[in-house]
Amino acid sequence: MLDQHLRPSPVVPTIDLDAEGVQHGFLRLPYSRDDSAWGSVMVPIAVIRNGRGSTALLSGGNHGDEYEGPLALYELARTLKPEDIAGTVIILPALNYPAFRAGTRTSPIDKGNLNRLFPGRPDGTVTEKIADYVMRHLLPRADIVLDFHSGGRTLDFVPFCAAHILSDKEQEARAFAAVEAFSAPYSVKMLEIDAVGMLDTAAEDMGKTFVTTELGGGGTSRARTVRIARKGIANLLRHSGILDGEIEQTRTSWLDMPSDDCFSFAEDDGMIETMIDLGDPVEDGMVIARIHGTGRTGTAPQEIRARMDGILAARHFPGLVKAGDCAAVIAVKVD
Repeated sequence: MLDQHLRPSPVVPTIDLDAEGVQHGFLRLPYSRDDSAWGSVMVPIAVIRNGRGSTALLSGGNHGDEYEGPLALYELARTLKPEDIAGTVIILPALNYPAFRAGTRTSPIDKGNLNRLFPGRPDGTVTEKIADYVMRHLLPRADIVLDFHSGGRTLDFVPFCAAHILSDKEQEARAFAAVEAFSAPYSVKMLEIDAVGMLDTAAEDMGKTFVTTELGGGGTSRARTVRIARKGIANLLRHSGILDGEIEQTRTSWLDMPSDDCFSFAEDDGMIETMIDLGDPVEDGMVIARIHGTGRTGTAPQEIRARMDGILAARHFPGLVKAGDCAAVIAVKVD
C-alpha cells in the first residue's frame, strides 16, 4: 500500500507559486457533493514575489469565526506591491475557507478543526487535505510563519502576539524576537493546553520561525484589534527583511503562561459571571468567575478561584457556559 505522504495532493494551485510579481488565485480542492458533482473548494491565495530573499507565510481563518487576521490579510493582498519587498509573501487570508464562509470554528463539511489536524492526509477529509497541502507544499517554502487567531465566538483575549517555549533555544530566540517586532500591546510566552495537530507544532518541527496571535474574540473584530493586526504584519515583514521601512515599535508587556494553573474550567452548566475584566490583576485564591445554575432558584453559584497571581488574559465570552468550557486564563507579567 502506498504511504499516504507519498500520495500526490489533490489540491491544485491556480497560480504559479514561483512566478515574479503579484498573483491572486486559489488552492482548488475537488469536492463532489449533492449540489455539485464535480465541485471544488476554492481557498483564496495571493503570492507577491520580488527576487531572492526570505519567504513569509501569512494565514488567517484557520478557525472560521476569527476576523482580525482575514481583515488584515485581504487588505495586504490587495495593496502590497512587489517593488516594496525583497523576497516572497504568501497570503492565505481564510485558510479553512469552508469554516470561514460559515462563520464557524470548524468546517461545516466534515466538522474538521484545521488547527488540530496537521500533518493532514492527502486521502482524508476535506480539512485534512487542506492541512496536508499546507504541510507538504507551503510550509517548506517559508522562513517565517504568522498564523492569526483570536478568541472566536467563545473566548475573548487581551490582544497579544505569542510564540512557544522550545527545546531549540536558537529557534525560540528567533520566534520571540519576531513577537517583539510585531509589537502588540501584550507579548506572550505561550503554553498550549494541547499542541497535537496544530499548524504551530508542524511549523516548529520543521525549524521555522513561528508566531501567532490572540487579538480579541467574541466572533467579531474591533477597530483597535484590526489596527494591531495590520501594524503587526508590516512590522514582522520589516523584521524579516522582506518589507522596506522601519519597525513601528510600541510598548509591549510580556506575559508568561508557566503552568496548567493558568487555565480554569467550568464544572457545571449555567450562566457565567466574570468577576474582573480583561487585563485586571488577579491574586491567588481570588474569585474570578461564578457559574450560576439556571434550572431553579435558590442555588448557590459555583465559584471559580484563581490558582496563581497574574492578570486576566482571557475569559469565556457568551453568557451561557457548559461544564468543561474554559472559563478564564491567567497570565503572569514578566520583565
